[in-house]
Amino acid sequence: METLSRPAFTYVTRSYYLLTKPGIIMGNAITATGAFLLASRGQVDLWLFLAMFSGLSLIIASACVFNNFIDRELDAKMARTRNRALVQGLIPPKKAILFGIFLGVLGSLILGLFVNLLSLGFALFGFFVYVILYSFSKTRTIHGTLIGSMAGAVPPVVGYCAVSNQFDLCASILFAMMTLWQMPHFFAIAIYRLKDYAAASIPVLPIKKGMHITKVQMMLYILAFIAATSMLTVFDYTGIGYLIVAAFLGIVWLGLCIKGFTCDSDARWARKMFVFSLVIVMTLSFMIPFSVL
Repeated sequence: METLSRPAFTYVTRSYYLLTKPGIIMGNAITATGAFLLASRGQVDLWLFLAMFSGLSLIIASACVFNNFIDRELDAKMARTRNRALVQGLIPPKKAILFGIFLGVLGSLILGLFVNLLSLGFALFGFFVYVILYSFSKTRTIHGTLIGSMAGAVPPVVGYCAVSNQFDLCASILFAMMTLWQMPHFFAIAIYRLKDYAAASIPVLPIKKGMHITKVQMMLYILAFIAATSMLTVFDYTGIGYLIVAAFLGIVWLGLCIKGFTCDSDARWARKMFVFSLVIVMTLSFMIPFSVL
């Protein structure tokens, strides 16, 4: 029986690891953690958190594996994705599917058995939106970005419902916040990766409607995001410290967006918008739980 050498085993293991898109897992885990701590109100159940964190991460990893499988022909056309394992043939498609199924089943069992069925239901809803609706719509409509944003807004709902076991106004606000945040976030990616999307014939808004319309929509989404973030304090889920930080970051983001209408390089400006969007979501994810202590 043929066995892999240690370097070969390490290389294959890394290929499977990258197939799960660990950056996406970590980003979503951070928002889920912030929402979990918000719902905990200072009384954190560590075992419940670990079950939520691991179960949700496994389901997200599964969704990313299936997305990689579905997108492998598109990925071959884009510079930033053409070296992925499925594109290069480093992992056979059938093995990728089995890997994705294993991750999804394991994550579902953990959420269903050790968290609650509501959290599991929302996690599976996010899986369906991302793998089915988003993967098969993004090459057909400019609204693929909105669909993908809805999938990305699910993790904080899972984190919140893991503690509360109910979908209430706070969970709705968290979902709206993340959906609205992701739209300018993804539009920024589309702008600075415009050549890749054009090569793969993906109809993102900057390609179909132009830069000016895209920037206008980004500005409107940021305004809506600022309003949504304030609702957590308006309805007494967070304190005034959170509101001050959220408003400040939102206004700075809006100012940076407005500068895009007169910038010299759309790509450089879009990258700044993208980076600052990450600063915002990470800062708010840390501020939300601490503002209730």
